[in-house]
Amino acid sequence: MNGGLLVAGTTSDAGKSVVTAGICRWLVRRGVKVAPFKAQNMSLNSFVTREGAEIGRAQAMQAQACRVEPTALMNPVLLKPGGEQSSQVVLLGKPVGELSARGYHGGRQQQLLGTVLDCLAELRGTYDAVICEGAGSPAEINLRRTDIVNMGIARNARLPVLVVGDIDRGGVFASFFGTVALLSPEDQELVAGFLVNKFRGDVSLLEPGLDMLHGLTGRHTYGVLPFRHGLGIDEEDGLRVSLRGTVRESTVAAPVGEDVLRVAVCAIPLMSNFTDVDALAAEPGVVVRFVDRPEELADADLVVVPGTRGTVRALEWLRERGLADALGRRAAEGRPILGICGGFQVLGEHIEDEVESRAGRVQGLGVLPVRVRFAREKTLTRPVGEALGERVEGYEIHHGVAEVTGGDTFISDGEGHSSDGCRVGQTWGTHWHGSLESDGFRRAFLREVAAAAGRRFVPAPGTSFAALREEQLDRLGDLIEQHADTDALWRLIESGAPQGLPFIPPGAPA
Repeated sequence: MNGGLLVAGTTSDAGKSVVTAGICRWLVRRGVKVAPFKAQNMSLNSFVTREGAEIGRAQAMQAQACRVEPTALMNPVLLKPGGEQSSQVVLLGKPVGELSARGYHGGRQQQLLGTVLDCLAELRGTYDAVICEGAGSPAEINLRRTDIVNMGIARNARLPVLVVGDIDRGGVFASFFGTVALLSPEDQELVAGFLVNKFRGDVSLLEPGLDMLHGLTGRHTYGVLPFRHGLGIDEEDGLRVSLRGTVRESTVAAPVGEDVLRVAVCAIPLMSNFTDVDALAAEPGVVVRFVDRPEELADADLVVVPGTRGTVRALEWLRERGLADALGRRAAEGRPILGICGGFQVLGEHIEDEVESRAGRVQGLGVLPVRVRFAREKTLTRPVGEALGERVEGYEIHHGVAEVTGGDTFISDGEGHSSDGCRVGQTWGTHWHGSLESDGFRRAFLREVAAAAGRRFVPAPGTSFAALREEQLDRLGDLIEQHADTDALWRLIESGAPQGLPFIPPGAPA
């Protein structure tokens, strides 16, 4: 087998990432050697591979669904927004510069097509099947000429295309039909059919519409996936949850101790790797919410200042909102604060930035004895250390270099030498993303937080974040296996789009 498939969507956040992961897990359970691929990803939610390459976290999650190690081949182009108009371009895991949207779509994107196709060809030469994910919608007609992630790659690699639509949003039939009808005849030849996502209710009520859609387009619907809570793992393009909602839709077990722990996450601009708090939300008795007002910190037992792609902008925002003063008061009162990556940097004394914001020297919040200087070279590592007597793993993605001038060691190298971050009282800071996924360390840290907050909270002894992640991926595989036409899907992956699919006018504008 040397199969492939492109999972496209009628919109951003239609469910492409989770459907791709579900197909990958379904295939690997059938004994297929499979890999994920996304040619170009725009996301502030990234991961570091073992070889030190930065890729989208969604592709790392999909690689886990495939039970393989993620590599830069799986996401050759990563765009990390730095504002409304520009992004850092990460090519094969390394940053290569900043570009405006006009500059990228005006020529640079098309220049990357050869690299993207080479990466896909290498994966297809290694694996039985490669399940590719598109971006946004394939019918973005203003971008089709330079497209390298949707129909551009489908045409070049002769991949069949499955279009996913989120019926929970409404308008899914119009979205399916319109997506096909806005493609050129050559592109339409590869659009094999549709997959309905997030359906609530009786499928029999939907079937007449699916029959009419087939009559109008000549294309089958390959499945209707029911709405399921808690499957939004490692989103790419934005923060799905409300700033005042919970971090995930899923429910967890009741607390082990008498009290819960309340965690408030500052919803700073250009927030990156907000998945760092998923491991906290997975703990029974830990309630996580995103906040943007100082009064929302009042009842929090722990405040997390997360990573950001705009450290100086985040500092300005914290001050504008009154959150900076609230954090200063918390630190003085000995109430727990955790800063991660950019959040660690803003807690320091000052930042010298001639790289990211080019703002020069900027005063930090001054609650940690740390001075930060932004280097042009990005730190991309997968470190291992020890904290609170427990082994801890993480990954680093940052330009800021921290000089720690005081305080206590947070993470050591296991031999008594400081490895990263610092601690003063109940204010903690680290550059390590993902550290809270280390179960022993997370439990030890939560015990410290509970003691400082005066809460009778007890971490659940058996919570394994890795096991919970595997359960989620298996649930995605189950969705595909139970609610998709897997025989037809198998034929599509193995043999390509059906021949003779009809053209739906008007087609792409001339």
